[in-house]
Amino acid sequence: MSDWIRLQGNSMGTTWAVDIGPHRPALRPAGASLVERHPAPALSNAIQAALQAALDNIVDQMSTWDTCSTISRLNRAEPGWYQIEPEFYTVMEAALQVAQATQGAYDPTLNELVNLWGFGPAGPCTRPPTPAALRDALLRSGWRKTALNPEHRGVWQPGGLQFDLSSIAKGYGVDAMARTLDEHGYTHYLVELGGELKARGTNPDGKPWQVGIDEIHLPLVLSNEAVATSGDYRRHFEHEGKRYAHTLDARTGQPLQHTLAAVTVIHKQCVLADAWATALLCLGPDAGPTMAQEYGLAALFVERTPTDFKVNWSAAFAQKAGLSL
Repeated sequence: MSDWIRLQGNSMGTTWAVDIGPHRPALRPAGASLVERHPAPALSNAIQAALQAALDNIVDQMSTWDTCSTISRLNRAEPGWYQIEPEFYTVMEAALQVAQATQGAYDPTLNELVNLWGFGPAGPCTRPPTPAALRDALLRSGWRKTALNPEHRGVWQPGGLQFDLSSIAKGYGVDAMARTLDEHGYTHYLVELGGELKARGTNPDGKPWQVGIDEIHLPLVLSNEAVATSGDYRRHFEHEGKRYAHTLDARTGQPLQHTLAAVTVIHKQCVLADAWATALLCLGPDAGPTMAQEYGLAALFVERTPTDFKVNWSAAFAQKAGLSL
């Protein structure tokens, strides 16, 4: 492990950490990589700066908590087409693909509703919004109200539509960090951002990376793959004895009320693992597993029962998890 580097930092309202293996790319006479430009004593600082810059770039584009971000400016914009950065476009495209597949159970246009329920930058609340406020916000929301123009990297703002990519941006952040390490010649690493993970190569012992799912203490072996979990237990409030969690069903505008507690998805891209984990959670204990089977998604479902938790998984998840199950 002495040749390995461990780096840590903060971004997107959470922490990140990477374990990087000792591989170094061969020296090249021109176009030297970050690794080649910095001697060993400065290497950690240079990589840390590159990783942090990749995350800061995502925050600058996609954070609804930053009033100057691209998404915040888009949410305030007048009706029209707006060109957005490549990263923002990539994430928006992925989010709308999942929204279409789930027919709106997953939706990246719920920022107004998220704020109404006290889970956004507007600040927490102690009681549910009024039915009238919910109805009005629902009328102004909806993924079908927007569109993308791939030729000009444009997004349509119909006026008043409030985009929110918090259910997918963190996964894209993991991918961005992994891509940064790839670009600088590293082939063995584990990237973690707020609980979302991506692994490449082998661990310090030369074995496949093994990571745990905290909710059920299940070890998973990752081979050049990412894993993301969405659960209704992380942020919530209670009012008059009823619990309201932060994940909203876009079709009703209200927090999820079914028995599905968490969904974990394994995927080559963490951006899609993140989005699909939320989407399958929104779909619930019946439609969620059905869609996972239909799309060949490697998904694990944790459902509440009156006395305990029940665990279910897709065929693709069982195949990837192997002997772990």
